[in-house]
Amino acid sequence: MTSHSDVYCVFCEIISGNEPAEIYYTNDDFIVFKNNLHWFPTQLLFVPLQHMSQSDLWSSESLISQIAKKCNEVGETECPGGYRILSNFGEHGMQSQPHAHVHLIGGKSLGLYANLHKSI
Repeated sequence: MTSHSDVYCVFCEIISGNEPAEIYYTNDDFIVFKNNLHWFPTQLLFVPLQHMSQSDLWSSESLISQIAKKCNEVGETECPGGYRILSNFGEHGMQSQPHAHVHLIGGKSLGLYANLHKSI
């Protein structure tokens, strides 16, 4: 596991080879693997090898630039009809893992960005 604390992190475990994942791509800075939720035909996670927060990732110009470039490249190849690149931040943003990551989803019509309804 990459060193960040004694708290269990499934992404760190995948990176260290202690948890299974279907690896799509890896380099010296980040790894890409299939998301096991299977909500979309294409659902990949782009995860820095070093454990960091979403804010840290998005503040690292060189790393987020590398990830964005690869996301776009993979999206164009895997989802010729269109795709979405996104990141979730915090509880209200539905972030489920503390380890920074970027989602690439596609392979079918994705619909609206979010449920649009009036708050009561």
